[in-house]
Parts: sequence; structure tokens; C-alpha cells
Amino acid sequence: MNFNKCSRCGCFFLTEGTVCPNCQPKDQLEINRLKDYIAENTDISYNMNHIISSTGISDKNLNRFLADTQFSNFANQIEKNDLA
Repeated sequence: MNFNKCSRCGCFFLTEGTVCPNCQPKDQLEINRLKDYIAENTDISYNMNHIISSTGISDKNLNRFLADTQFSNFANQIEKNDLA
């Protein structure tokens, strides 16, 4: 078991993962909100500001979620659109 710092709230905790046990439900809720957003908006050009305003997910947490492999294809689409 490692001594970790929570990616959301900054507190220290002694379990596996990047968020503390108190923040795990919040993280899961936002991940589900992002998955729903992706499923409902398949035909639009994605950009970070639009996703943030549509989902209410902070840019810090959105970037953290997009770094996860489950969102790699979606993250690549955003990157292309934000650079254009």
C-alpha cells in the first residue's frame, strides 16, 4: 500500500489509486457524465471549453480523465480540434 495524494482534493490517503476514498464517488459520477456526453454527442466537433461548460467537469479533472486509456480516441479528437 502506498501513501498517495488525492488528485481531486489534495488530501493524503493509504489506498491504491489516484483519488482518496471520499472522492472516488465524485470521480465516478464525473466519468459517467463524460461517457454520457460522448455517447450523446457523436456528430459534433469537440473542444475543451464546450465539454467543460456542457458537463460541469473542471478542466483539471477533465484532463486527468482524458489521460486514461479508456478515453484515448476521444482525447485525440479534442486535441485535433483545439489545435485547429
